[in-house]
Amino acid sequence: MYAAAIDFVVHEQGRKTTRSVQIGDLIVAGWTGRDPVARDKHIKELEELGIAPPASTPIYYRVAAARLTTRTAIEVSDENSSGEVEFVLINSGGKLYVGVGSDHTDRKVETYNITVSKQMCDKPVAPELWAVDDVAAHWDQLVLRSFATIGGERVLYQEGTLSGMLPPAELIEREFGASGLPEGAALFGGTFAAKGGIRPATRFDYELSDPILNRSISSCYEVRTLPVLG
Repeated sequence: MYAAAIDFVVHEQGRKTTRSVQIGDLIVAGWTGRDPVARDKHIKELEELGIAPPASTPIYYRVAAARLTTRTAIEVSDENSSGEVEFVLINSGGKLYVGVGSDHTDRKVETYNITVSKQMCDKPVAPELWAVDDVAAHWDQLVLRSFATIGGERVLYQEGTLSGMLPPAELIEREFGASGLPEGAALFGGTFAAKGGIRPATRFDYELSDPILNRSISSCYEVRTLPVLG
């Protein structure tokens, strides 16, 4: 089985280590909001782009593990794609960790096949993880935030606490049952509606902030647009 090796700085019980994590499965969960009103707002937001509502909520899309990357630049076709900040759960060595990434997606392809659209773009992830056990007691207070550079201006694009998303145990159980997240799997946990609507950017900054332990994980990436000929 193919596995992508990614080096992460791992924080656990006050210790920091560097670990090469073998990612064999990449899953992107969609429509994971606890609040049906907020969830339906995001569905409507996508419907305005011509994207059909999901067959179920939540829903779990499989993506090639090779798409997961810590690079700070990606290449996309045309100007139809955009990022989405999401928490990322990773099972490594039988332990659950959380990081942050961007479910960068081709919105034009998304209008006719969501699964294929997820496969079209790399999925950037910050090279840092926290042990879920270390943040479980205040999980709902963790904050996801993104900034998009559009027309040369850096604007707040998304922001919300994880109280708005399904908690890790429920998110995992709904797809994998009692067996839990498989070893070497990375699961993107869903996102918030974009402030001002979904739109492309030349740069995307994303972060997961912990106001209780006063720390954050953040990264960014540039978006290089390739021409579409014929």
